Amino acid sequence: MKIEDIRTLYDFNSWANHRTLDSCAQLTPEQFTRDLKSSFGSVRDTLVHVCNAERRWLDRWHGRPPGQFAPSDVPDLATLRQHWAGVERNLVDYVSSLTDADLQRIPQLTIADTQLAQPLWQYLQHVANHGSYHRGQIATMLRQLGAKAESTDLLWFYRERGSKASA
Repeated sequence: MKIEDIRTLYDFNSWANHRTLDSCAQLTPEQFTRDLKSSFGSVRDTLVHVCNAERRWLDRWHGRPPGQFAPSDVPDLATLRQHWAGVERNLVDYVSSLTDADLQRIPQLTIADTQLAQPLWQYLQHVANHGSYHRGQIATMLRQLGAKAESTDLLWFYRERGSKASA
């Protein structure tokens, strides 16, 4: 695993998060918070979960107690975008600071009373994959609400990125 691969993965993660948030802009406030009986209930609660996961992992990698905010702290999409902008900025800065050697480092982490000791690159991949999983859930919830979900497939990221690189 090379750091450039991780940086590309996190560029994709940010791109996909933004596309998902943009798709959610078509929801009414009631739709945004409606309990759809999904794993985290509403679109809002699922988005908050993904944002909190990114924040908690970043805190762990910095050796800080994991922080988070509650869905009730997020009355609307604009507030969520504000919260997430800071998390994203810190996450991108962290990934930008890493080297190939850092990826092989084995942080000692405790999560839910379980000791983990895996190379950093595996945790980094996990966080991006976790986001993809839940963005898929959000796409389904958007469709249930009669809204259109923009594609967040990795292939579309590569195509868009390629067309911008050649422009």
